[in-house]
Amino acid sequence: MTSLRKLGSSDLQVFPLALGGNVFGWTADEAQSFAVLDAYVAAGGNFLDTADAYSAWIPGNEGGESETVIGKWLAARSSRSDIVVATKVGAHPAYKGLSAATIKGAAEESLRRLGTDHIDLYYTHFDDETVPVEEIITALDQLVKDGKVREIAASNISPERLQASLDFSEREGLARYVALQPHYNLVSRDTYEGELQETAARAGLAAVPYFALAAGFLTGKYRPGASVESARAEKAGQHLASERGQKVLAALDKVAEERGAEVATVALAWLAARPTVAAPIASARTVEQVPALVAVADLELTGQELAELTEASA
Repeated sequence: MTSLRKLGSSDLQVFPLALGGNVFGWTADEAQSFAVLDAYVAAGGNFLDTADAYSAWIPGNEGGESETVIGKWLAARSSRSDIVVATKVGAHPAYKGLSAATIKGAAEESLRRLGTDHIDLYYTHFDDETVPVEEIITALDQLVKDGKVREIAASNISPERLQASLDFSEREGLARYVALQPHYNLVSRDTYEGELQETAARAGLAAVPYFALAAGFLTGKYRPGASVESARAEKAGQHLASERGQKVLAALDKVAEERGAEVATVALAWLAARPTVAAPIASARTVEQVPALVAVADLELTGQELAELTEASA
């Protein structure tokens, strides 16, 4: 069995690949979503990542669709105690921002949709700089005190606000962020590396990067002249036009061929080996896409392979 990783300073133990729930209720219907979740758990996975806003961007959706699917799956499988459920607050159309009242109301709605009495890891989805960090942390701490949230975390936050939040928690003895969810992958390194990563490292935070496969580009399916049926094809395809994107693909192809691994697995393995990273996030729309993601748990790249990929992505 794959060894689980400790998430920062928390007691949470997580599989080294978090399954992204952004596609549930969007490009994967309920039956597809259940099948993907079953395949992920069958491979040893236990870490689900969603948000109350998924997938409010689709006409006819209002947000919360992904949480609802996961809640139904948890109820059907009776596996709640085995699963680490992470969700986020701050971007739902009806609960925008991070005021204390918004956090409290949004958490109740997430708990209802997930059909559970607690959220294992609760992120602020996007920082709300109109609200003092003291108000945000105090509201999150209350959820922890009430037993509705086990651990708290942040996403899309500046190093300065992150440090201020940590300092306030420390000073007042309140719940403290244990993880950070940054945008980070082989073709987007400056979105995390530098001051934000250094802040996380100093504080012992675990990074759980999103866009780990650059909207699908790092699966290797985007090639010159290739047509890909995907809601994210335009965004992913943009990397093909860059010199960095082409160098990264060439390096991934080389390592993948030498190791007999999928390109996506190699890209995730590079990310999983980076300082502070506990588990990259990647989503699967179909069961067929799951094996390449979960295989990261068993692929340890050599120092030479990591160096080649790091150099190609510079």
